[in-house]
Amino acid sequence: MEYQYLTHIDSPADLKQLPIDALPQVCAEVRDFIIHACAKNPGHLASSLGAVELTVALHYVMDTPNDRLVWDVGHQAYAHKILTGRRDRFATNRCFGGLAPFPSPAESEYDTFTAGHASNSISAALGMAVADKKRRVVAIIGDGAMTGGLAYEGLNNTSMIPSNLLIVLNDNNMAIDPLHGGMTQYLVDITTSEHYNDIRYNIYRAMRKLGIMDEEKKTKVQRFNNNLKSILTHQPRNIFSGLNLRYFGPADGHDVVSIVKILNEIKDYRGPKVLHLITCKGHGYTPAEEDQTVWHAPGKFDPETGKRLETPQAKLWQHIFGETLLQLAKEDERVVGITPAMPTGSSLNILQAEMPDRAFDVGIAEGHAVTFAAGLAKEGKVPFCAIYSSFLQRAYDNIIHDVALQNLHVIFAIDRAGIVGQDGATHHGLFDLSFLRAIPNLTVLAPMDGEELRRMLRWAKDAEGPIAIRYPRGVAAEQIGDISEGRAKMTCSRPINAGAKAAFLTIGAIGNTVNEAIRGLDIAQYDMRAVKPLDTDTLDFVAAHYQHIYTAEDGILQGGFGSAVLEYLADKEYNGTIRRFGVDNQFVTHGKPEELYHLLGLDAEGIRKQIKL
Repeated sequence: MEYQYLTHIDSPADLKQLPIDALPQVCAEVRDFIIHACAKNPGHLASSLGAVELTVALHYVMDTPNDRLVWDVGHQAYAHKILTGRRDRFATNRCFGGLAPFPSPAESEYDTFTAGHASNSISAALGMAVADKKRRVVAIIGDGAMTGGLAYEGLNNTSMIPSNLLIVLNDNNMAIDPLHGGMTQYLVDITTSEHYNDIRYNIYRAMRKLGIMDEEKKTKVQRFNNNLKSILTHQPRNIFSGLNLRYFGPADGHDVVSIVKILNEIKDYRGPKVLHLITCKGHGYTPAEEDQTVWHAPGKFDPETGKRLETPQAKLWQHIFGETLLQLAKEDERVVGITPAMPTGSSLNILQAEMPDRAFDVGIAEGHAVTFAAGLAKEGKVPFCAIYSSFLQRAYDNIIHDVALQNLHVIFAIDRAGIVGQDGATHHGLFDLSFLRAIPNLTVLAPMDGEELRRMLRWAKDAEGPIAIRYPRGVAAEQIGDISEGRAKMTCSRPINAGAKAAFLTIGAIGNTVNEAIRGLDIAQYDMRAVKPLDTDTLDFVAAHYQHIYTAEDGILQGGFGSAVLEYLADKEYNGTIRRFGVDNQFVTHGKPEELYHLLGLDAEGIRKQIKL
């Protein structure tokens, strides 16, 4: 496509110079740009394609960056990046040293709040709106984020705290059919017209001056208006009108001219309000519209044909989990699977396809997923709760209060542990070892290879109490050495090679990197398997036979596996040297995993350089 406008838009100020009838062409050009950029440099495609029109409209109407746009689920924000001075650098999106994968205040003044995890936009935007009433503040939420509990907490508080917050709901759930009929469109038009709302406000102000209207009566009148609108549109009252928020819509989220007109009418209305836009995830690109799950993040593809350019891969960690879970479910009717909106990413879809009544996708609701699993376990089921490591952080209280405190038999399959790559700081799973090992009753395991993961899952099914098994993203390592020892009790370590001068204690998949790093050196390696409980027999043996001990983990050092070893050996008054390998106290940037491990000194080369015998 030859771009008529896009190459001249370096900021929202440039966009505002265009006539409104040019905006559909701008949207077409932005959409084409995103498709061709993501074809070469993979990213989150479908969600951003569905949000193009609302993004163009918001920057056309609002005075950004003075007005605040708070994005929820950064998957929606590619058009936002392109229109705010980052078009020429967009080819570096998610690359090491390039643009951040999601909105980041460190990158641009137009990015007002970090948007990596879902459902936080309303709460953050409400805080901004209350803190500075001179600015317009807009929360853009959608792409599944309305299933998260934090969104409803934010909505509830928005209904109670005076603000002028505007919430734009990007509703791309295809289970909601587009609305038809003249009356519906008429009510959208009239309730967003300047004339209608000026009259409405003037009547309210006059009634206040006459002493016949107070806040209590205002609430009752607004509730009556919302009820009347629901009757006329043949729609039940929605949660927004139920909370007495001004509600506009539903409207066509792909009619950019209409969205601009609506925003111009409502942008300065007093009080909190909601604009409900119906959109299609993947809009404007047929392959993405037809298979929204695959095209959420499709990898490289041919933009003309829509053919995905995938290379065959060895067995992925999550596939091993999914296949093993299905086998366990076939063998034991108590086994069920749970995931918060990640059935494909976690491979719970394998169980879901064959036993749909035994697999539960609870939406973007990690806390609920954990407590729901606790309820299942309380009544005799054996729930496997598959959650990405960085998202498990959102359910920490649920793990402690609802699972561990009652010593319930819930198995946490913690996917994407450690460095995950291009999704960056918001998605790296670096903290789970540290925050889990402090919890009583909880067993914490990490397999070094795929076969260990299979055996840990089998062992966990028939064990007792809560169990966490963490494993990384990507291809599972081939079996390293014999793993017969500890088969019945996976908390036993296994020695991988003999050595004399030093011992390397490893936890999880980073043990494969260590195995490569120490090849040819006189160093023993022990795959410890469990952070909690520690295999103290092995630690006692190592302390008695080695003067130099190294530990390695794919996680934050503070409070992690190495810290556990240090604590134990300090209590034993070990007088040798201990050196820990892991991520020091920092948030790690985005890039390919191999680039990040090299940056951190946690690749084989970096580890070998730091070994001193």
